[in-house]
Amino acid sequence: MTTRPEEAVALFKQGFNCSQSILATYSEQFGLNRNKALSLASGFGMGMGMGETCGAVAGAFMVISLRYCPTNSQDRNTRQKVYELVREFSKRFTARNHSIICKDLLGCDPSTPEGNKIAVEKGLFRSICPKMVQDAAEIIEEMLG
Repeated sequence: MTTRPEEAVALFKQGFNCSQSILATYSEQFGLNRNKALSLASGFGMGMGMGETCGAVAGAFMVISLRYCPTNSQDRNTRQKVYELVREFSKRFTARNHSIICKDLLGCDPSTPEGNKIAVEKGLFRSICPKMVQDAAEIIEEMLG
């Protein structure tokens, strides 16, 4: 039996980006169709296409939001719970990886032509990103049970 972290890494290795791999792994358990999840998360990979917040982290934020989302605009307590969990997730991810910022994790900015060339030449997407996906999924498992 495959664990969710293993499933997320497998999706990443199939060619989906980091954010897609996280959100698609968890989407159906929260009522979101997998194909819609893949579409929704597509723009969040590679640090939201800008080398900023790691896509695996952004995907995890979406999973947390799906699990605890307030559906009433006046539900401030639930909204605060989501924010608290996002901060907790960020703290745990940073403890494992020193940052939640894509360009810091990779050591180059993949959103620039020069940085992307470095990332490809050094195989950073293959060597670093699977661990970020796995770590994000493991932390989700710890936090959401």
